Amino acid sequence: MRVAKGLVVCATVLLLAGVCTAGPQAISVTTIKQDPYTMAKGSQLEGFCMDLLSELAKRVGFKYNVHLVKDGTYGRKDESGNWVGMIGEVVRGEADLAVAPLTVTAVREQAVEMTKPFMQTGISFILRRDTAADEPGFFSFLCPFSTETWVGILVAYLVTAICICIVTRLSPHEWAEPQTEDNSFTFLHSLWYTAGALTLQGAGPHPKALSGRVITAIWWLFAVVLLACYFANLSTMLHSDSTQVTVKTFEDLANQDVIEYGTMGGSSTLAFFKNSNNPAYRRIYEHMERRKSYVANMEEGIRRAQEGNFAFIGESVSLDLAVARYCNLMRGQEVIGMRGYSIAAPLGSPLVKNLSVAILQLSESGELDFLHNKWWASSCMAEGAKALPLKPHSLKGMFLVLALGLGLGVLLALLELASQSRSNAKEQKKSCCTVLSAELSQRLGSRNEEKTTETSEKSKV
Repeated sequence: MRVAKGLVVCATVLLLAGVCTAGPQAISVTTIKQDPYTMAKGSQLEGFCMDLLSELAKRVGFKYNVHLVKDGTYGRKDESGNWVGMIGEVVRGEADLAVAPLTVTAVREQAVEMTKPFMQTGISFILRRDTAADEPGFFSFLCPFSTETWVGILVAYLVTAICICIVTRLSPHEWAEPQTEDNSFTFLHSLWYTAGALTLQGAGPHPKALSGRVITAIWWLFAVVLLACYFANLSTMLHSDSTQVTVKTFEDLANQDVIEYGTMGGSSTLAFFKNSNNPAYRRIYEHMERRKSYVANMEEGIRRAQEGNFAFIGESVSLDLAVARYCNLMRGQEVIGMRGYSIAAPLGSPLVKNLSVAILQLSESGELDFLHNKWWASSCMAEGAKALPLKPHSLKGMFLVLALGLGLGVLLALLELASQSRSNAKEQKKSCCTVLSAELSQRLGSRNEEKTTETSEKSKV
C-alpha cells in the first residue's frame, strides 16, 4: 500500500510539473477558402485573413493552428435550429476563433462574441459590362471634351479672330493704304478664316504680314492638337467596354425581368433582403425565392455573371476584387446595408477584448489599409477604366502657347506700324507720335464714318 501511495504521489508531482513547465496552448482557428481572404499555397494558407491573424497574434501574444471549415459554409442555422459552418464550430467548441469575412449580424451576435470590424462592406451586385448597355445619346459626340473645355475653345476661337482682325488692320504690310483701300480682313472674314483653319479646310485670302502669319501658324498648331485630342478621346469612348448599364441600382434590378439575379443561399445578404421592409428589396427576395436563383458559393456567382445575363448580389468588398480580376465585369453604383467583417469567438472569450483593441491599433497605424491594397491590387483596373472627358487643364499647354502667339502677333503688328510711322514722320517732318496716332485712328476707325464725312464735304461744296 505504501508503495502504491508513493507511486501515486510521484505521478501527481510529475503531472503538475509538466503542467507548470508547459507553454501556452495554441488556439484553434477555423477559416474558409475565399479569394483573397484565405487561399491555398501548397500546403500552406495565405491571404488577407492569414496576414491579419499573424499581426493579431504578434500584438496579443498567442499561438494558433488554422484549419478549413469542414462543411465549407460561413455560419447559419439549419432547419433544426443548430448552427453550421464556422459559427457552428465556434459554438460547439471545435474552434476558438473564426477568422474570415464574417458579417456581423444580430443572430450571430447572440450565438458568439464578435470583435470590432476589421473591414467595412455593403451589399452590391456585379454583371457583365456589355449586359443591357445604354444607347448612345444624340449629343454623345460632345463627350470627348468637358463643358469647361468647350467654353475655353469657343473663347479661344473668338479671341483669335479678334486678334487677326486687329493685326491685319495695324500692320502696314497687310493694309498699306487705309485711305483708299478696303481691308479684306473684316471681323466676319476673320471669324470665317479662323473656323476654316479649325476644320482644316482653310479660307483665303491668307495674311501677308509676319504678324498675321505668326497668329495663323499658332492657331493652326492649336487646331491640329485639339482635333487630335478630340478624335483620340472619341475613339476611346466609342470602343470602350466601360459603357454604363441601364441597371444601376437595386430599384432598377427589381423593376426589370431581362437580367436574372441571385445571391448565395443561406448568406447574410439573403437574410438582409428577406427581413427588409423596403418594397424593392422584398421584390428582389421574392424573385430569387420564386426562381431559386441561388448560388452555392462566390465562385459560382462570379462565373454566372461572366457568362452574361446574370447579376450576382454579394458583399461589395468581395465584388470589387472580382471586378479587379475579371475585366469583363462591373459593379453596380449602389451599395446598401453597410456592415462590417469581424472575428468570431465563443461567448465569454477573454480574447475578444484584446483582439478588438489590436484591430483598432492596426487600423489607426494604416496596417489594415496596407493589407487591403496588397491583396486587392490588380492591373485590370487600368484596362477597364473609362475614358473621361478632357478637362481644360489637360490642354493648358496649348492654350498658353496660343495666348503667347496672339500676344506676339499683336506686338509684331504694332512694331511694324511703329516702323512705318517713323519712316513717314521723317518724310513729313512730323513727330513720330503724331503720325502713329493718325495711323491708328485711320486703321482702327470705321471706314463708313470716313466715307460719310467725305460725302458731306462734297455736298457742301
